[in-house]
Amino acid sequence: MLIDLRDASVPTELDTDVCIAGAGAAGVALSRSLVQRGHDVCLLEAGGMDFQQSTQDLCAGQNVGMEYYELEHSRLRFFGGTTNIWGGRSVPLDRMDFEQRDWVPHSGWPISLDDLQSYYRIAHDSLELGDYDYTHDLWDKLQLTPIDFDPEEIAHLFWRFDTKEERFNSTQVDDLVAAGNVRIVLHANIVQVQADENARTIRRLVASTLEGKQLKVRAKHFVLACGAIENARLLLISNDVEASGVGNSNDQVGRYFMEHPHGRIAYIKTDDPAWFWAQYRKRYPQSGPPVAPALVASQTLQREKRILHSAATFKIQRNPELGLGISKKVYLNLKHNLSASKSNRRLWHIYRGIQDWLQRHLSMTLLRTATRARGMELYLMARAEQAPNPASRVLLGDERDALGCRRAHLDWQLLELDKRSVLELARAVGREFSRLKLGQLQTSKWLEDGTAVWPVDPTVGNHPIGGYHHMGTTRMSDTPSSGVVDSNCTVHGYGNLHIAGSSVFTTGGWANPTLTLLALTHRLADHIDGLL
Repeated sequence: MLIDLRDASVPTELDTDVCIAGAGAAGVALSRSLVQRGHDVCLLEAGGMDFQQSTQDLCAGQNVGMEYYELEHSRLRFFGGTTNIWGGRSVPLDRMDFEQRDWVPHSGWPISLDDLQSYYRIAHDSLELGDYDYTHDLWDKLQLTPIDFDPEEIAHLFWRFDTKEERFNSTQVDDLVAAGNVRIVLHANIVQVQADENARTIRRLVASTLEGKQLKVRAKHFVLACGAIENARLLLISNDVEASGVGNSNDQVGRYFMEHPHGRIAYIKTDDPAWFWAQYRKRYPQSGPPVAPALVASQTLQREKRILHSAATFKIQRNPELGLGISKKVYLNLKHNLSASKSNRRLWHIYRGIQDWLQRHLSMTLLRTATRARGMELYLMARAEQAPNPASRVLLGDERDALGCRRAHLDWQLLELDKRSVLELARAVGREFSRLKLGQLQTSKWLEDGTAVWPVDPTVGNHPIGGYHHMGTTRMSDTPSSGVVDSNCTVHGYGNLHIAGSSVFTTGGWANPTLTLLALTHRLADHIDGLL
């Protein structure tokens, strides 16, 4: 059943088995799983079935740390959430990503890869990603030969791409709308997570429209699935029982915000830059989804150099000192000046489709000719892991939104370890290029200044700062003193409050977070089902 809270006929109180806040990838997947098991679900979505600027404005906040994207541009607030403009990159975390690494402070999940493996398969299949294979073996299946890097230095892993546009959008949820045991409530912005007087149980979620109409939902179990910034903000503003916010008696809510920082980490002097990009470009097998290789710091390299698990890709471009080209300027202006309306998202999908067509059909002869004519050269680009850092956090500002709730401040902070890790990765690639006589690598000067400063360079790509991957603000931990949720994604101290999404990540690895957050969501569905 589909309900718009703005309608006068909608009641102001509801009762259900499970109330889920947020209809993005995690909220939709969790709703489906619980509805299929026969539980009554209420799914609250802050926006409508498509983009509305007045609702999107509720995402606004302030960056008070390192330079970052405007917060209102970093997440979408309508049905399907930010997956409406998701690029589809999917890859699981590695076994080592879950383990405690003595050179990475605050690392070590309270679960292992084995605990999540079966759920990764469920998430993988739900995205129609073909064979469950992200490893070096894919080169043979593609009938291609990779560069013969020493596996003790550089590993090859692959992304798989979900090709379904806007998979979690309102147009894809007819099954939920038709189900008799789910109520989808639109324009229901959470304004309070109401705890009981003993701060042990959540009594209800209070939601409001922009016009001021409120809805109180009582449930046996509650799930916040609103993204890393919003999940933390909702807990922090709900401070009528716990003065510091729900689940925040140990000052852990909002801490350990993580991203995947992007940057140009090396220039590679080689006779044929086009070949390297072409060999490692996105591939389109005859069956199954597109795939693309990444160069990843091997486990041996991570241990020996005491670095993080970062990845790199090749890029051919003109000298970055010349600044952005005209076409890139036009693209970025359109991206930042146009809203995420349905028609504008269609333009974005068309743009991506053109890029895919070019990658699929561009001949080596034409590519080499264009590379020489435009003076393009080869660079190494990082998609870095960020170490968990308690000083990198979401806070509350003094400014209030249209609902009267305090807006978020993001204090994003990196460590020297984050920067040193990609420097060592670049050096490893350089050693291999020299050994194999492929060319000479020069690391970027900013990497070697001995600081944690990570400059923003718009010529890096469409995402010059990071991957828009928000992780870690309600991190998973064994104890309340080191995190917000336990190994079952249940808030420490609250038996009926759970959190879904990448805000529970203890560490982020290099992998795009969607596949992992979906795997954790399916695991959470099993846990809640066992409690009902």
